[in-house]
Amino acid sequence: MHRNDDEERLIESADQDDEEILGAEGSFVPAFRPHDPEYDMEDERCLLERQEDEVVLVSNEPASGKLFTYVVFYLLGIGTMTPWNFFVTAEDYWKYKFRNTTLNGSDPDEELTPLQKSFTCDLALTATISGTVFLILNAIYGNQISLRVKMLGTMWTILVLFGVTTGFVEVNTDTWQEQFFLITLIIVVLLNSSAATMSGALYGIAGLFPSEFITAVVSGQALGGILTALAFILVLAFDTGPNTTAFIFFIVGGVVILLCIVCYMILVRQPFFKYYLEGGDKYKVISAIPSHSRNEETEGVTLEPIARKVMSKIYLHAVCLALLYTTTLSVYPAVSVLMQSEHSASHTEWTDIYYLPVVNYLFFNCGDYFGRLLAGWLERPINQQTTLLLTIVRMLFIPLFLCSNTSEHNFLPTLVQHDYSFITMMIVFALSNGYLTNILLIMAPRSVKQHEKELASSIMAAALSVGMAVGSLLSLCFVQML
Repeated sequence: MHRNDDEERLIESADQDDEEILGAEGSFVPAFRPHDPEYDMEDERCLLERQEDEVVLVSNEPASGKLFTYVVFYLLGIGTMTPWNFFVTAEDYWKYKFRNTTLNGSDPDEELTPLQKSFTCDLALTATISGTVFLILNAIYGNQISLRVKMLGTMWTILVLFGVTTGFVEVNTDTWQEQFFLITLIIVVLLNSSAATMSGALYGIAGLFPSEFITAVVSGQALGGILTALAFILVLAFDTGPNTTAFIFFIVGGVVILLCIVCYMILVRQPFFKYYLEGGDKYKVISAIPSHSRNEETEGVTLEPIARKVMSKIYLHAVCLALLYTTTLSVYPAVSVLMQSEHSASHTEWTDIYYLPVVNYLFFNCGDYFGRLLAGWLERPINQQTTLLLTIVRMLFIPLFLCSNTSEHNFLPTLVQHDYSFITMMIVFALSNGYLTNILLIMAPRSVKQHEKELASSIMAAALSVGMAVGSLLSLCFVQML
């Protein structure tokens, strides 16, 4: 039997493609693309595919370095939150710095000074606003700044700021409290701007890797909260002075950031990290239909993501994440910190000292952490509408927290009276927060094309921060509603 010219060209083309694939390092798994709606998110990998085309996955993933990369991502997740958590946890230190210096005693019942009253609110507002602004800026203009600047530049800035803050511990600021107050707020703005830029860049990088690396980042952030809560409880147990506590917290925060810098500098030289940073596994199309011209094949054109197009694909994920954190921050920790044990009248160590840090901080952060781990294992649901429904249902926690046991109630009734009820509610609230956070951050990069993944992850980080900002503002109203 004689072959016509088209058949000869097809066989020659297929042979050449096979030689190119087999000659590359790594392995490939050939398969016709499944006609399953679940795989619609992979459309970008098959841009050249026609009905009769065959799709081949070409993987050159380095054999080593995956575990080290995973551990560093975990550490970087801890690094984005732990220093700031230590900064705000040193509440007694800030009260000491802005105390009434004309009084010799340290009576806890003495009237707070204007600076003491306004510091916590000003701290939260400046931190939230600056962080949100820079996360949005990173999502829009982040691709114009090198990854080295966004990661190493911000971490070095945070380290220097922690060094300055640590130095002020040993400085007597009693005669210039107003100036120190202003300096501290400026440090907070710079610190949160840097942390937000680093966090947005980290989410963007993690979006290029397999889903377990996003889980590593978000789980690391939750683990940072657990470490902070444990440190807070230890401080209460040993009853150290405010200056000593702050000094330890700031030193630990600086050490964590320094460790992140060293590990990241090692990480960027690893072949595994470079492989996924440059695009990871590729899908190659083998034409089963003869082409009129070999020039029809794409030769790896560099594509720039368009924010409008990316947003159109992940807007529902972003809305869910913003709504999720609006719900969380509207009652935690501003409202939940006012809750009391049902046995508070007995004035035991548990009710007066440990109930609040254990239930409000440790239980929440542990629940948030395990929720993120669970989402990384299950990765369900993948349907956006189901996720939105769960996020909306979760808003029922708001009235439950507002009606929990506290002596601050002036307008609302107490519906959640017992400790076991409040603790159970707190754990479920935390688990759902961590679970849905990780699901949304995993699914968003999968909904876009390969060159859009980093931008999609950065947009999700910005949406998270917007939700935190709106939730923080709502919390001010909810506290007044009690």
